[in-house]
Amino acid sequence: MAEVVPSGSGPIRVFSPPDDGILTIRGGVGGISFQLEELAAGAKKLDDLAGALSELEVEVRRIWEDLVPFQNLPRWSGTVALGSVGESGRSVRAVRTELQRISGQVRACTQEYEVAEAFAATIRTVGIWDLGTELESHADFWRTGVLSRQALEDMTTGVGPATPILTALVEGAFPGMRPRPLEVRREERIPIDLDPSPAGLLARIQLIDERGGGFVEVIEIENGGQKVYVVVIPGTQLDGVGENPFGLNGIVEGVGNASANVNAAIREALKEAGAERGAPVVGVGYSQGGIHAMNLAANEDFLDEYNLKYVLTAGSPVAGITPGSDVSTLHLEHRADWVPGTDGAANRDTRNQVTATMTNDLYLQTGERVGIGPGHQLAGYQDGARLVSASNDPSLVASTAALGAVIGAGGAATATRFSLTRATTPGQSLHTADTRRQERGYGGR
Repeated sequence: MAEVVPSGSGPIRVFSPPDDGILTIRGGVGGISFQLEELAAGAKKLDDLAGALSELEVEVRRIWEDLVPFQNLPRWSGTVALGSVGESGRSVRAVRTELQRISGQVRACTQEYEVAEAFAATIRTVGIWDLGTELESHADFWRTGVLSRQALEDMTTGVGPATPILTALVEGAFPGMRPRPLEVRREERIPIDLDPSPAGLLARIQLIDERGGGFVEVIEIENGGQKVYVVVIPGTQLDGVGENPFGLNGIVEGVGNASANVNAAIREALKEAGAERGAPVVGVGYSQGGIHAMNLAANEDFLDEYNLKYVLTAGSPVAGITPGSDVSTLHLEHRADWVPGTDGAANRDTRNQVTATMTNDLYLQTGERVGIGPGHQLAGYQDGARLVSASNDPSLVASTAALGAVIGAGGAATATRFSLTRATTPGQSLHTADTRRQERGYGGR
């Protein structure tokens, strides 16, 4: 963190958090942006204090002038009094000057950082890439056979995310991929033992993915006498194409439609699971699921109905989504995973938004099946989540503490699983889907 030092001790500087093993951390209370916010707030307080001292200087000067007529009195009552008041005025002035100097340094530090950030953005926009990063991206491609996150991010910088372009192409070529309302059907309600750590929450994604295509899970757990709900959203699924809202069409829904239909379905699922208005909620999503979870955090209607406190994503391109100011988010990425790079930008560096990027080298073994790349494996992100929980980095400690404050110690919980199905026609509403569901005999809980 930046420190204010006495006069002559050197300029004020801000520092990015050091790497923690294979984790590179961006954002949070240890991030540069938060340091600058702290410095700006400190500069304002220094200015206010300097202003108060200026007023005090005026008052001391007035007292000194009032004492001038008494300077010819005996030394102990005249000259000494004038000298003491004059010395006090000089001391006040020295303190005020030092406070103004420090405040000026703080503001200069902020300005230098903003200029440096703007210069770096310009360099990347015009295609002048860092040689070290470029060589690293080539090495990652040689090891894994796929592009790295940085390579995709560099390719789409300045032209916007790649996914909206893909969305427009897909919608034009395949009208059936266009977003549609979703039918929500409760399938089962089971008791579970919840591990509330980031790795434990990502494990729920694996379980719900194994349950079948189109499933989400709403977990109810009690913390401090209050019911808290965890929404678990899987990544892209290629089974049940057409009806499954988490197929390739889900990317179109998440990027091109801000997850409006998934949002409505999640709200309905929460109500079915017993969540009352204002209930605390945690969103967990992998890959495409992270896009949907973050869109919940940016949706005013959802935030008005539920108290979304925390979002955990893994391997998700979410840089273009701005969560509510009261929502804490933790994003896990891997250097060799190209998927988070398709948004064309680094995640925001703010106090409530933390990104932990794994930087260990990955290799594609002969005959190994890793889908779209070894860096995008959910198991790898679970390993990264364990490193996050064990980290002493201040940003990660604060982020995991925020998660723990919402969920608590975990333990006995209830998981309600829902199947989501796309409406058969684009014009079908949720109400129509719900009516059709009731006609099939699905009623209460």
